[in-house]
Amino acid sequence: MSVTINEFRMPRYQELPDMGLYLDQVVRYVNNSLEALGCQEITASMVSNYVKKGYIQSPVRKQYYAEQIAYLFFISIAKNVLSMENIGRLFEMQKRTHDTPTAYDYFCRELENMLQYIFGYKEALADVGNSASPEKKILRCAITAMAHIIYLGNCFEAMAADEK
Repeated sequence: MSVTINEFRMPRYQELPDMGLYLDQVVRYVNNSLEALGCQEITASMVSNYVKKGYIQSPVRKQYYAEQIAYLFFISIAKNVLSMENIGRLFEMQKRTHDTPTAYDYFCRELENMLQYIFGYKEALADVGNSASPEKKILRCAITAMAHIIYLGNCFEAMAADEK
């Protein structure tokens, strides 16, 4: 069943599988969860490269857990607008300021907020989070870019469908 942007909701940190998923299961879970956004799907080899380059922690006995899955969600969306080098910088910034569950849930809320606004489902952006820090501004700018790319992809897909 396809979900529209208006119905789209990122799984929160507490909802992420934490019983250990194998690589193919993780790839399927992330891709299925992000299907409505039209992002490029991740592959098992991409995940292996992210581990090899240190963007996410190595699996434990070939299994991935909530923290690794949260990072994969962010990478899957952010790689459409940011280089992996800059995504790594955002991860370092996050590690200095917030734990992973807090940062990931903020990302989810802010992305949904931005998508609702850009797609015209609400007239104003909500104020997500409670800080006016430079880190929050950087992340909000990145999320704004991500949401605009998702919106443009949706528009171009609709144009292509109309041409058929």
